[in-house]
Amino acid sequence: MDLTPETVLPVDAYRAALVARVHEPEWGGPCVAAVRDGLVVDLTDHVPTVAELMEREDAEDVVRRAPGGRTWRLAELLDATAAGRRDLPHLLAPIDLQVIKAAGVTFARSLLERVIEERTGGDPAQATRVREAVVRAVGGTVDRIRPGSAEAEKAKELLIAEGLWSQYLEVGIGPDPEVFTKAPVLSAVGTGADVGVLASSGWNNPEPEAVLVVDSRGRVRGATLGNDVNLRDVEGRSALLLPRAKDNNASCAVGPFVRLLDGEFDLDAVRGLDIELLVRGPEGYELRGRSTMREISRDVLELVAATHGAHHQHPDGFVLFTGTLFAPTEDRHAPGAGFTHARGDIVRISSPRLGALVNTVATSEDATPWTFGLRALMRNLAARGLL
Repeated sequence: MDLTPETVLPVDAYRAALVARVHEPEWGGPCVAAVRDGLVVDLTDHVPTVAELMEREDAEDVVRRAPGGRTWRLAELLDATAAGRRDLPHLLAPIDLQVIKAAGVTFARSLLERVIEERTGGDPAQATRVREAVVRAVGGTVDRIRPGSAEAEKAKELLIAEGLWSQYLEVGIGPDPEVFTKAPVLSAVGTGADVGVLASSGWNNPEPEAVLVVDSRGRVRGATLGNDVNLRDVEGRSALLLPRAKDNNASCAVGPFVRLLDGEFDLDAVRGLDIELLVRGPEGYELRGRSTMREISRDVLELVAATHGAHHQHPDGFVLFTGTLFAPTEDRHAPGAGFTHARGDIVRISSPRLGALVNTVATSEDATPWTFGLRALMRNLAARGLL
């Protein structure tokens, strides 16, 4: 993996307030840190967790100016991370106690692909035929409709009459978005780590997304990148299998850093993000894709409101995957089979103002097991005198 400060940092990193997490083997646990001029500065004496940092009104000032403890060179952390040297300080996902939530079917193009998965029953061999039929029927309809509007209700009635209604169209253009729990707290992997797909899956893909970092009051405090790894064959068999399709070992990647919102990078900047995807396979295969937040069907604050409020609280905050425009349809391994991952794929998800999240594809069964959970974190912070 090409992990260097030049390849993972935002293009305007010198102006950004960037939050990282570092595993320090000497202390046996994670450190909250700031990225400053090629150095990563330990802030754990000020804030023991990223979730706590997001609650502070002076979070930006802490990240930019608070005196730190230990410092690490970012280049050395990236080298150790890419090499899998867990005996050396290395980067982790830049979130910790936040609940990991995801919004689905928020872009018209990916909405149609979810309908196709459902119609094929998760069989990629049927995808081309079904895709042509679905696009002929509804391809020019749903991408122009505001979800939850009277126009959307009329479209629903028409599609039902034609026998084309789908549960995915319900959450795509209906009044309520799909929001689900993507992964357990602390289970996300960061840049440089393996991402996992089930060994039994034969139709799967990356999902490059912008991820909001939200505090306990529902305020968006920052943003990062995410890979909402998806098993299309599993979800296609039944939407009730969504947990099986989405939540597996190493199936959630977040990073490389959290960029705090500030005067240089605000919610409008998030709304305008362009996200690039590059997949390079061990056999020389290459896939490129591009997603833009400007085409999202629901505003990011609408997605936050659907996740958090009087109906549901998050005392430790949450992160929210906002969905993806990208759904690869190109054949890879066989004609008519569409895209699916191969073990050893390098997946690079990048955006100029958020940097690059880079991971290698493995099976969930072979990826590094998740062992450091909430009890381990609390014990470690307490032993270090941080609680």
